[in-house]
Amino acid sequence: MLGGINNQLFLQAFGGFFALLILIPLLKWTFSRGKSHVARPAKSGNSDEYGLLVPVSRPANYIEGEMERKKLIDSNIKANLVQAKDGIALLVFPEELSAAKAVLGQK
Repeated sequence: MLGGINNQLFLQAFGGFFALLILIPLLKWTFSRGKSHVARPAKSGNSDEYGLLVPVSRPANYIEGEMERKKLIDSNIKANLVQAKDGIALLVFPEELSAAKAVLGQK
């Protein structure tokens, strides 16, 4: 004891303040909105909203699209099959568009 003051009670009181000083920013960061590190769920767009990829065909169903995609992959053409808002689309890069049409037998 220093000068008749109970030091343990004094230190416990300041310990609570230090704990609050640590918890306040931590809780503000935890419950803040708009800065999430979790990826948002993917949303589908139209077939022309996929960056550099352009649609080469629009198959009637997913099975036909997968068969066409396998043909293109076997011909070393990168292709993606997507379920867009305007239906199923088979997408390729623009520089491979004419080769993809030739492989699929299109004009």
